[in-house]
Amino acid sequence: MKSLTIGEVLNRLKDEFDDITISKIRFLEAEGLISPDRTESGYRKFTGEDIDRLRYVLRAQRDRYLPLKVIKEELERIDAGQPVERPASSADDPSAAAPATADGTVPAPEPGGGAPTPAPAGERSVFDAAPGDVRLSAAELADATGLTERDVAQLREHGLLGPGPHHDGDDLQVAKLAASLFDNGLEARHLRMYRQFADREAALAEQLVAPLLRQRNPDSRRTATEQTERVVSAGGALHRALLAKQLRNLLGS
Repeated sequence: MKSLTIGEVLNRLKDEFDDITISKIRFLEAEGLISPDRTESGYRKFTGEDIDRLRYVLRAQRDRYLPLKVIKEELERIDAGQPVERPASSADDPSAAAPATADGTVPAPEPGGGAPTPAPAGERSVFDAAPGDVRLSAAELADATGLTERDVAQLREHGLLGPGPHHDGDDLQVAKLAASLFDNGLEARHLRMYRQFADREAALAEQLVAPLLRQRNPDSRRTATEQTERVVSAGGALHRALLAKQLRNLLGS
């Protein structure tokens, strides 16, 4: 297989991981999870093995909510030819203890057994970079997401978007998600609770890692980042589990 550029790698992965960006690929390289070769001019050269490792990392983040430190340890064990055992999270998950393979998959569970519930399609890691070169007016944001300018104004009013007059990549992603919820009958005022949840979760994370951030050294900041990612991932999983329980009761299933 010929070597691929970072743009070609992005195109190969985006069908499965619609939130993948060049910035994220570069970040994973900086964290030591992948190590593509370089040309004499400094351009990255990716191989099929590099792409398999990227898929492993991205699936571990999306499906198993693992922090990068744990994923890196798993890759090191795979590189050393050692098995990677996934600890079972419940008796209903017979595949949870199955050894990982190089592409991040596990053997299928026995018929009748439970299977782990993946994260919702398109879910972003809290540390995924939003497109950094986005600068949209309210009209352009509405056009890019299928919203009306009135919708954009209401999202601003309820604190889900920045005050404007221009909007960045984070606002673009929020607006896309809001548009999907609008299509399902919700209004901007209903979405305010999500902003409130985010504010409270961010405040809790700040409380947890504030002592580390006050140390102002790279190792402490890295530890704070990893701890925050673990808390947010586990908190998101807990939220989905509690919500699923209530909805099953509501729907009688």
